[in-house]
Amino acid sequence: MTSPSPSPRSPVSRRAPYRAALALALALAAGLTGCAAKPQPPTAPGPAAGRSASPAGVDSRERLTVDGGTREYLMHRPAADGGGPRPLLVAFHGRGADAGHLRRQSGLDRAAEARGMLLVYPEAVGKAWGAGTAPSAQRPDPDADVRFTEALVAELVRSGRADPHRVYVAGFSNGGSMALRMAAQRPDLVAGAVSVSGELPTGAAAVKPSGAVPVLIVYGAEDPVRPAAGLPSPGPAAPGEEPVTATMSARASAEAFAAAGGAGAPVEEAQRGYDCVTWPPGPAGARVRLLLMQGAGHTWPGSTMPPPAGFGSVSTALDASATLLDFLSAQRR
Repeated sequence: MTSPSPSPRSPVSRRAPYRAALALALALAAGLTGCAAKPQPPTAPGPAAGRSASPAGVDSRERLTVDGGTREYLMHRPAADGGGPRPLLVAFHGRGADAGHLRRQSGLDRAAEARGMLLVYPEAVGKAWGAGTAPSAQRPDPDADVRFTEALVAELVRSGRADPHRVYVAGFSNGGSMALRMAAQRPDLVAGAVSVSGELPTGAAAVKPSGAVPVLIVYGAEDPVRPAAGLPSPGPAAPGEEPVTATMSARASAEAFAAAGGAGAPVEEAQRGYDCVTWPPGPAGARVRLLLMQGAGHTWPGSTMPPPAGFGSVSTALDASATLLDFLSAQRR
């Protein structure tokens, strides 16, 4: 993937006392958690810093036949797995990575274990997701990953492992865009979605939200790979690689979901280490939130895995895994 120069940061308004008071009042009135999150610094650096370990659950690599082919995914089941259908999180890795990489990068196993969630990490074909709607030479069927995700959820619901009313999607980078695509096109399937460093596709591959879905977008304000201001004109991909999908800005992505859900006017707050924009829930109760991490790059906040060179800094202002699961756990379809 090409790495364009970072765009100038567009900071969130800091008209503090009035904005903060208004946000707090709205949160209390709606019975919702505000933007503030207890900082959870990462553990001391080291090989995966213990975050890739599954503390007490059961791990397996599974296969699923879809469209006449075999797809794979990693699954983490909570230790106490005999209590009936569980909330399900489908977590999409980034472009050029795989399921195991996201598992180590995010530490989601541990966060999901603490909340009794069933967690699956699907493997992309060619290490990239069809997050947009335009076909390419490498991906003539741009909807294949949507059908794979639907089939995966259906299988886990059929087998009694997943609760169909608590199906969530999340992802990083290209995987974050895939999570937003699922929320946009399958609001009847997804109870909530989170994207870390991923935006909605635009241009020929545009994806438009079609219903009310609670969405959280976590983004590095200084992302040099996919700028928070968007990537409307990506450079050419390396020979033989799938073209990079154009994306709108992180804020425009959130606004699209807010509009689809009939959300209210945005409320902006400045927190320690990040700026927060919240669109109060509309008639369907779908809250939309954007967290813009100050000084952070194309990284997973709170991760102890060093990012690749040129990806920028990792924010320690919050633990993205705990934050996103707290957000999703409150949602039900």
